[in-house]
Amino acid sequence: MVYVDQIKLDEGDPRDPQNFSYARKWAITLTCCVFSGITAAAASSYSISYESMMHDLNCTQLQATVGLSLYVIGFGIVPLVSSSFSEETGRRPLYIVSSVLFMLAEVMNALAPNIQTVIVSRMLQGVFGSTGASLVGGCIADIWQPHERGLPMSLFAFSSLFSFGLGSVFGGLIAANPHLGWRWVQWVHAIISGIYVLDVILVMSETRSSIVLTRIAKDTRKMTGDPRYRSSAEINKPSMLSLIKTSLTRPLYLLLTEPIVQSFSIWLGFTWGVVYCLLESVSTEFQSVYNFSVSETGFLFYCTCTPYLISCLDSVGSTIGLMVNIYQDTLYKKYFPTKGQEARLYMACIAAIVLPISMFIYGWSASPHIHWIVPLIALTAFMSGVFVIFQVAFLYIADCYGPYASSAQAGQSLARNTMGMVFPLFTQQMFAGMTYKWGLTLWALLSLVMAPIPWVLVFFGSKIRSHSKVSRKILEAEEQQLDGEKTVVPSPTEERSMQV
Repeated sequence: MVYVDQIKLDEGDPRDPQNFSYARKWAITLTCCVFSGITAAAASSYSISYESMMHDLNCTQLQATVGLSLYVIGFGIVPLVSSSFSEETGRRPLYIVSSVLFMLAEVMNALAPNIQTVIVSRMLQGVFGSTGASLVGGCIADIWQPHERGLPMSLFAFSSLFSFGLGSVFGGLIAANPHLGWRWVQWVHAIISGIYVLDVILVMSETRSSIVLTRIAKDTRKMTGDPRYRSSAEINKPSMLSLIKTSLTRPLYLLLTEPIVQSFSIWLGFTWGVVYCLLESVSTEFQSVYNFSVSETGFLFYCTCTPYLISCLDSVGSTIGLMVNIYQDTLYKKYFPTKGQEARLYMACIAAIVLPISMFIYGWSASPHIHWIVPLIALTAFMSGVFVIFQVAFLYIADCYGPYASSAQAGQSLARNTMGMVFPLFTQQMFAGMTYKWGLTLWALLSLVMAPIPWVLVFFGSKIRSHSKVSRKILEAEEQQLDGEKTVVPSPTEERSMQV
């Protein structure tokens, strides 16, 4: 028998990420969301500058589109490793390394002498930028209590989708300037990414409580010279091979075995694919149907994101977005005692209806005989629905899977970004063969088929989770914590626990 002094934390200990001050929590949350916004803007600004790139590098649109698709697939595959790895080694190191390498990949893109280098640099951007999307939900779950996560998760969804439009605005303005062009789009991103590297180094703290405990245990061993002080993570520390295996398999396991992760992966994956289809089609459609310029088209993407400008109370879209967030939080607090995690899903049920309707309107109103404001309103409504689904998916999965939130979201991210990669590859061909009207009608019909997903989860989600091994394990751990079975102690002078 080997006796071990197990290091734990007092309830209310400020070293526990759950007990960080609100100022510190918001600093961390904003830092995470900024990286998410930077990576989202890098996707849309790239596509809006196709014309300038094709002229400069003498490449085809299909080759340029490959750069967009490989960027997206990096977001889908890498989180399979990074999300679980961060749960075992910590969030902060991955954020620092990823932000530095993402910035260098931006520089590589800006200096690219040919399209092949662009494609490689875009793939690397996707690989390193995936941290911006895959770890945010886990970080928020690390530091905020479930009833506090509404606004932080809304900010995460806001930063991702709003920046998606904002990137097109500045990308369109820069690419349309004959003295700047597509390379300066990348240089601007590289400069912003460089500033962010300083921010993440100075502001980002470790949010994974098991990692914090491990560091405290190491400091205690060093201070006392007693090697018996250990955190719970060190007592049962897996080997590096086991860690890599877990990192690779846990997200896939959750994706393949958890109905909640599967349903949201299919629904959000399809919706994300349609977003990238619109990214590919809006420029062509408004330039061909309404004779818009490149810079004017960039502002269209910005307009589709107006529902998230909560401060612009005179904007109809932002008012809707504001009321959706407030009302959903109200519903969650009201019905959580009886509905549990499913209280997150009420506004997703409304979004499930809005999505196919807005796609129908956009598809059938894109005509020179109909004012361009009509399809623009439809696009705004569609992006409002995407915003709601995006936010709800991260909140609901974080609530359901707690400490494994990053892994569950990584599985969902794989499906979402795989569709985001595949859809743009056939968008132009599909619209050329079916026309915008019937192509978008097809997407609307498929969206209509998926509309029952949140409704089913509202009524049967609790029953579905009761049959999940992972959900039951997390629920038992939470009940133990509430019952005081995870009583924490502040220092190595407390009682000793026995490890066989």
